[in-house]
Amino acid sequence: MEMALDDFEALERGAPETVRLEFIAGRLVVKPMSDGDHATIFMWVLRQCMQQRPELALYPGRGLEVERDRVGRARVDGALAPVGTFAGDGEWSDPAGVLMVLEVTSHDFDTNRRIRREKRDGYAAAGIPVFLLIDRDRHTLTVHSEPEDGTYRLDPAFAYGTTVKLPDPVGITLDTEALKDYAA
Repeated sequence: MEMALDDFEALERGAPETVRLEFIAGRLVVKPMSDGDHATIFMWVLRQCMQQRPELALYPGRGLEVERDRVGRARVDGALAPVGTFAGDGEWSDPAGVLMVLEVTSHDFDTNRRIRREKRDGYAAAGIPVFLLIDRDRHTLTVHSEPEDGTYRLDPAFAYGTTVKLPDPVGITLDTEALKDYAA
């Protein structure tokens, strides 16, 4: 459904906490709530970030202004940024201090379009340096980096079980063997 940004923000403010709304590519998107494996994978990444980069925080469910001219609104699974980056912000934040966004796929009908294409492109257009996609359907991690002209120049995919070095400015190494335990 297409709508104006102001209309989306008014609708989102009134939505119950059991519903997560996003505004991607000019459309209203209802994001499904996560299951236990989704939450466990998020926590696994969170622990890796805290151990290796304690000056950073992986903010869950943060609302970011994305796309060109910040006209999109994405509720990311995780936003990696220096501690305190979002202090004083409202529901939606400028992504200027974000080093990486994390998305863990859900088993829903529009994952391919919404996460693998539209959100990826929105994050690149906003200049977010790294987009880490943990894809539970494909059992891979895709590391999108080097945003340029609204796209990520690099996007290597790694199978679960591989050691993955996230590029600067993130600089975290993930031993992904544990992800095999959460493959559906």
